[in-house]
Amino acid sequence: MKKSMLAIALGGALIAAPVVQAETLETEQQKLSYSLGLILGERLQADVDDLDIEAFTQGVEAIYNEETPLLNQEQMAEVMQAFQAQKMEEQRQATAKLAQDNLDKGKAYQDDNAKRDGVQVTDSGLQYEVLEAGEGASPEASDTVKVHYRGELIDGTQFDSSYARNEPVSFPLDGVIPGWTEGLQLMKEGGKSRLVIPAELAYGPGGMGNAIGPNETLVFEVELLEVNPSDEAAAE
Repeated sequence: MKKSMLAIALGGALIAAPVVQAETLETEQQKLSYSLGLILGERLQADVDDLDIEAFTQGVEAIYNEETPLLNQEQMAEVMQAFQAQKMEEQRQATAKLAQDNLDKGKAYQDDNAKRDGVQVTDSGLQYEVLEAGEGASPEASDTVKVHYRGELIDGTQFDSSYARNEPVSFPLDGVIPGWTEGLQLMKEGGKSRLVIPAELAYGPGGMGNAIGPNETLVFEVELLEVNPSDEAAAE
């Protein structure tokens, strides 16, 4: 069976082969077909790293040659459902392994950090270290606070920083992760602390987007600039 230009191009994109020189693509249609092969090949490779090039080529040729496919629509649906289920299970296993690895690494980091001078550990497992003592009031969970902060993973990767934005942030203290709600109440206005927050007091097994993985231990340097009591507290 004669191979189509698209199949030849895709084969060149996905398997080790000599680089096709531009001068071998003589017509605009060949260039288009080759470009489509590269684009499609790159997309497929992200999901299927062991694509059967020969079987794939047969499928493409069946469509362009108007041949009867070897699989009907129902069979194709079953194959794709099985493939999707396999990919989801692989992803689940990978996420579970990453979550456990992060948990183990975080525990080891916390154990080492707890031995440092000046580090205190609360009953919840939160670790805090006073970097600069404040002289103002300590907030309550119902208060709004204004802070500067820098957040890092235990490997030093910085995922957020109000210092980098040159703009402090204000928020209700009971509207953030538990480690912050607890840790900020241990500070005084004008103070600065370093918080090591276990995963269960942070974002847990769900993580947060691409920045924070599952079961990550987080490290924050927090500067408490201002405490704004809740309306109820201010009225007392």
